Amino acid sequence: MWNQARAIVWAQWRTARNYIPRSNHAGLIFSGVLLAFWYAGFGFLAVLAGIFLANPNEVYFVHRIFPSVLLMCFLYWQLIPILMASTGSTLDIKKLLVYPIPHRQLFTVEVLLRISTGIEMLLLLGGAGIGLLLNPKVPFWAPWTLFFFVAFNLLCSAGVRDLLVRLLARKRVREITTLAFVLAAALPQLMMLGGFQKQLRRVFASDASPYWLWTAAARLAQGEFSWVNAAVVMSWTAMAYFFGRWQFERGLTFDFGEAAAKNAPRGRTASRLDWFYRLPNAVLPDPLAALIEKELRFLSRAPRFRLVFLMGFSFGILIWFPIAFGDRGARSHSLVGDNYLTFVSVYALLLLSDTLFWNVFGFDRSAAQVYFLVPLRISTVLIGKNLAAAFFVLLEISTVALVCVLLRLPVTGLRILEAISVTLVITTFLLAIGNLSSLYNPRGVNPVKSFRTAAGARMQAMLMLLFPVTLAPIALAYLARYAFGSEWAFFGVLLFGAVLGGIAYWFSMESAVKTAGRRTEEIIAALSQGDGLIQS
Repeated sequence: MWNQARAIVWAQWRTARNYIPRSNHAGLIFSGVLLAFWYAGFGFLAVLAGIFLANPNEVYFVHRIFPSVLLMCFLYWQLIPILMASTGSTLDIKKLLVYPIPHRQLFTVEVLLRISTGIEMLLLLGGAGIGLLLNPKVPFWAPWTLFFFVAFNLLCSAGVRDLLVRLLARKRVREITTLAFVLAAALPQLMMLGGFQKQLRRVFASDASPYWLWTAAARLAQGEFSWVNAAVVMSWTAMAYFFGRWQFERGLTFDFGEAAAKNAPRGRTASRLDWFYRLPNAVLPDPLAALIEKELRFLSRAPRFRLVFLMGFSFGILIWFPIAFGDRGARSHSLVGDNYLTFVSVYALLLLSDTLFWNVFGFDRSAAQVYFLVPLRISTVLIGKNLAAAFFVLLEISTVALVCVLLRLPVTGLRILEAISVTLVITTFLLAIGNLSSLYNPRGVNPVKSFRTAAGARMQAMLMLLFPVTLAPIALAYLARYAFGSEWAFFGVLLFGAVLGGIAYWFSMESAVKTAGRRTEEIIAALSQGDGLIQS
């Protein structure tokens, strides 16, 4: 088996090694530093966990909280990749079936690749395991049982990933599946809204059921051996194995082409929204109007975009409600509560930025070469894509405001104007940054794959730093409102921020045009690259 696994890893390494010399070295170092800080933070938490668990005087307290800690690790490992619409590294199985590799070996390699979705949790569990090893009151064998908990998460993650990929390939159930997972992830917030706070407190205050995996695994890791705990851990791990293997085998026989053909309309029929798609032609000249119409048609049908658009006005509203109002009700006053619509709108903008800003040519893939071959200025192409992005941002914020009004949340006309103004100022800066990032780090993306980021890891790392920077003018506007106690001061500073954003956009457009002329061949080559054996 390991010969085949070594060959797959070697092929992936050579693919990455051949790509790095043609990359921007400064950007590579920049993203590497950001990722180092991210994992260093979890490493620091792992050290703290190790120090705490190594203390023999904290055994009773550890007994109370360790099952909850393992439950949080399980939820993070399984839910965060779904909420971030990412599946980490995974095998492209269809490209490997032509080789004489047994299915069980392919499954083993894919399970190992699930590590990429839970590196943070592995760091924490590693720190916890080392701390328990150093604790004199814990038997030497006990911390090693955490390997069963890790194996369960890897197997479960592999099965969930294969199940989601098949569900999201079917047009009729894609949005329903997405909404179901969003609501499941927001279940704690829904229970808070329904007045189940006391019941939840009693559940976490009492001893967890011994038949839950995290409870049995925590007790074994602390040296509390019993055949019941061992049987529970082994049973959950075995169920995860059969679930993961079952979904893996079903994925081998699933035909994505057939599913796409069934979803495709029979014959050429006019869309009911054709009048809407053609609106740009009524007010703008070609080719700009044609470019905007193309973006409106394509993005509204792309599963990846529809996923994040749906999450913006559903999950965004649910996730921010407890933070804004908590137990005090929707009529209470707080920083987040008074600016609830703005916070949800900015969160929705953060979700949309991956598909609308950071990699605007990603969905075009190899077809993007037409922009460089026809007598068309690249600035016109970027402006068309930017105007379409601004439209979808406004549509998202309008939908968020409408949902808030229907739910009778504290939303007024002034708050709606504030949310739209703040979001548009941030959008201006994001467009300026995104036009450059789309040309310096282009990456072809399959729009059918909902759980696949449009921007690469480098752009995601850059987002972690640059998105907060774009909030600086917004922070100054709120400081002006606080200092002068006037809405005029707030909107005056916001207008100044919009002017700065327009200047930044103008300079970035000039730089983007020069970059496109200088890196034309590299851009086309990067967008034309297909998926390798291992995707991330």
